[in-house]
Amino acid sequence: MPVLSPGAWFLGALSALLVGFSKSAVPGIAVLYVPLFADVLPARASTGALLPLLILGDVFAVVFWRRHAVWRHVARLVPWTLAGIVAGWLVMGRIDDRLMRPVLGAALIVILAVNAWHGLRRAAAARRGIPFEDTVPGAWWFSAVFGLAGGIATMISNAAGAILVVYLLSMRLPRDEFIGTTAWYFLIVNCIKVPFSVNLGLITASSLLLDAALAGGVAAGSIVGMLTARKIPQKAFVIVAMALAFASAVRMFF
Repeated sequence: MPVLSPGAWFLGALSALLVGFSKSAVPGIAVLYVPLFADVLPARASTGALLPLLILGDVFAVVFWRRHAVWRHVARLVPWTLAGIVAGWLVMGRIDDRLMRPVLGAALIVILAVNAWHGLRRAAAARRGIPFEDTVPGAWWFSAVFGLAGGIATMISNAAGAILVVYLLSMRLPRDEFIGTTAWYFLIVNCIKVPFSVNLGLITASSLLLDAALAGGVAAGSIVGMLTARKIPQKAFVIVAMALAFASAVRMFF
């Protein structure tokens, strides 16, 4: 197990709590726990050590939200995400992710702005009593772009959360279906990542011991998330999800 200072143990425990809470209540909090965990271990090592904690959080989320997944979105995204994971695995260590992250961040900000604009138009039309056609993107290439981007981002830096949040916001899913779809998608994707991470030496016996020590934090965060998620109104949930996705996108520039 890595030798950590008391401060690093505190950050690790806090990260574990946030992982559990995010998975079961408010997807998108990766903008908080990913950089926190990078202060516990070096950036590359933290990517691998965080993965088993994410999978544990996914398991808790699936247990609670398993009946609310919209499987057509999972089926559309996962094959493209797998291709993105393979691409990320092939290029990891060969290119600097500092070149890729700003591009992903800029794309997310543009898509969030378009979603917000459509939301304002819809609200204005409703106030005037005018019907507004509420369309959602259905083209295959839309899922392909998000799936590929998510696969590359999750393999390089566990940063696919914001990408999936933006995609599901575009699909305008209700809160429960949003969380349920996210839970199943990430359980599948994160399990797929395991052999690639082992191959790259990102998951080791030492990192697994650290994960075992922090697993209780993920469990506690998941329970808190399960108890509070349904108390969050739909409108507030969407606003928080958009705000976290925007914060994640901005962070990709730094």
